[in-house]
Amino acid sequence: MNRNFILVLAISSLLFSSCATYYQRNIKFQAQVSEGDFTKAKDYLEKDKSKKGKNRILYLFNKGWVEWMMNQNNESNISLDEADKMAEDYQKNYGMEALALISNPGIKPYKAEDFEIVMINYFKALNYLNIGKYKEALVEVRRINEKLNQLNDKYPDHKNRYQNDAFANIVMGLIYDANKEYNDAFIAYRNAIDIYENSYLKNFNLSIPEQLKYDLLRAAYRVGFNEELRFYEQKFNMKYQAKPNDGGELVFFWHNGLGPIKSEWSINFAKTSNKDGFVTFANEQYGMSFPIYIGDKSENEKSGFSKLSFLRIAFPKYIERKPIYTNAELISNGTINQLQIAQDINGIAFKTLNDRLLREMGTAILRMATKKALEAAARKENDDLGSAISIVNALTEKADTRNWQTLPYQIAYTRVSLPEGENTVDFKMTSSTVTAKTQTLKFNISKGKTTFFTFSSLDSFAPADN
Repeated sequence: MNRNFILVLAISSLLFSSCATYYQRNIKFQAQVSEGDFTKAKDYLEKDKSKKGKNRILYLFNKGWVEWMMNQNNESNISLDEADKMAEDYQKNYGMEALALISNPGIKPYKAEDFEIVMINYFKALNYLNIGKYKEALVEVRRINEKLNQLNDKYPDHKNRYQNDAFANIVMGLIYDANKEYNDAFIAYRNAIDIYENSYLKNFNLSIPEQLKYDLLRAAYRVGFNEELRFYEQKFNMKYQAKPNDGGELVFFWHNGLGPIKSEWSINFAKTSNKDGFVTFANEQYGMSFPIYIGDKSENEKSGFSKLSFLRIAFPKYIERKPIYTNAELISNGTINQLQIAQDINGIAFKTLNDRLLREMGTAILRMATKKALEAAARKENDDLGSAISIVNALTEKADTRNWQTLPYQIAYTRVSLPEGENTVDFKMTSSTVTAKTQTLKFNISKGKTTFFTFSSLDSFAPADN
């Protein structure tokens, strides 16, 4: 057995030890999060050796989120600011791209999903709201749609379902409302309604929240847009009635459950043709066909590509973590206010991954074909070395299973008018599988002011597989 064979086997044994998914490698952190032990979760992150490596942005995502959960708002924004800059400055490292071509994309620095990038700004906005900096919060939510425009410009087909964020426009409107800038609030609410009607309903099965309809009517009334008020009253089949409020407002966000985790799946592709400098691989079940140009390859590589008959390609997939509680309401002074889902992060994650799947399949096919061609070329020179490379190829054909795994499954909200002073509010969550849970909360309401509050319930069913 030659030295090269021994070396490749040694490398393959190291690769085999890292076959666990990102979720599996961080199961202790996930358990601490689910149990609500954020002090331990933060300690775990600080001891994580990968925080300075290719997973640093994920470390910053999780650290910023944990600090937000601990009401360490300034610290959280420091972490999220760095993550924001890393996402903006992400540039392809061509050495890493070449290495990934003979290994897998998991060796590269993590490239955040589009919706993860904009969620940075959402949590920064919440941090600013918590410390009363409404103007700074407004800057962050404005950046969400600006970022989405920039992100979608890089896709030639512009077929991403997640092109605008309805919930970001709601939050923008709520902040304008709190600042008594009712004209701008009306525009933000109207933009949100357009996105629900033209995108969210068909892509994510999310319709316009009733609270948004009411807020739009109220903003139109307050700014004196009588024609628009009548138009939307007819459109929504609602009649707006101004109600005196000598107290203040409570805007209540509910972060329900935990978002999906990434795992992997694989597809087999068979060679269907080899002519005119192209090798074509196809999968009849999914109706997919990918030609690979090999005209500029070396003779050894051409020979390797020509001898290929089939490939197994690994791709990432999301696994849902369904929340245990499905509905919630706020009870105050005998009045019940239902919280309505305004953002489906789980749905956005699944749809956006599916949208880019075909764009990435060509790269994945080329990656595996290159690995197989190298194997065939090596086998031609030395059968033992070819066998060793075959083992390494099998072990390294993995999908990138990293993602921001502390995001909520979905976000719901409502607005409640409360009298000035201290108020007791009951927050009740219900489920078809467990007993309802009620938590009593106290809010000190100032006259003419809006108080923002976020309640996070992390109760989720375990992923079906990982």
